[in-house]
Amino acid sequence: MDHSIFVLNTRGPLAAMPAMDVMWVSFYSIALMLVAVLIVSAVRKWIHNGVLSFIFRMVAFGLFLIGTILMVLVVATWPA
Repeated sequence: MDHSIFVLNTRGPLAAMPAMDVMWVSFYSIALMLVAVLIVSAVRKWIHNGVLSFIFRMVAFGLFLIGTILMVLVVATWPA
């Protein structure tokens, strides 16, 4: 069976960047996800206003979404 159909022809969207820069992008994505978790934890503990809580949770969701997309790009750039 030919397994070449499962291999992408490109090295990924961040392939033009040096490897150390891709490492920094992964650190930034981890930091964004960590900040999102900390925001949600702080909102659950200290903020009891429903509207303000919703706004902070949407900000945290946006940060987590950006971090997730960046991490997917880093994983897609993994060397073959």
